[in-house]
Amino acid sequence: MRMRKKPNLIPRMERCAAVQIMEPEALLGRWGEEFSSYREIWLELGCGKGRFTCELAQRNPEVLLLALEKVPDAMVVAMERVTEQNIPNVRFLDRDAELLPEIFAPGEIARLFVNFPDPWPKKKQYKRRLTAPAFLERYKALLPEGGELWFKTDNADLFDWSLETLKSCGWTLRPMPEGTPMTDYEARFTAMGLPIHRIIGVRP
Repeated sequence: MRMRKKPNLIPRMERCAAVQIMEPEALLGRWGEEFSSYREIWLELGCGKGRFTCELAQRNPEVLLLALEKVPDAMVVAMERVTEQNIPNVRFLDRDAELLPEIFAPGEIARLFVNFPDPWPKKKQYKRRLTAPAFLERYKALLPEGGELWFKTDNADLFDWSLETLKSCGWTLRPMPEGTPMTDYEARFTAMGLPIHRIIGVRP
């Protein structure tokens, strides 16, 4: 579903400028130095409107959470949530996941979150899935050995395909604990009684 354009998008984003990193490529290889007061740096791919982002950051104040989102009309809502709640350990990146190698050096991200990504259901689209082998290789470059990919989806076909892809690429699978923060989608699906599929992939 295409997101409706937000009115006054640019002024709204400017009011939240303190929580956005405008040129993340300039921090390539220097994230730990720039944010040395945090124990680890975590990355969320596709933060949407930020419900998950806010709760995860509040539960883990010792961690810097970077929220990447390529749709500004969604990201501005998340930025406003973080700003209104005065959450200090979140920064937003207006970038596509394709650009990850230009933003992060090997091992700079300790944990990666992929929540309810586009399932790209047609076979010719599978390479665009965020759990496709090419993306898993990008994640390997971000994470240290033993680093984790936390993955959630409501799409059973995508989940089963992702499990096989993770295993074939050498990742170890672990169950995700209950009670993790919910996205807006997840809260809606859970209220409808729909199953949520979740797994943790551990980088080889």
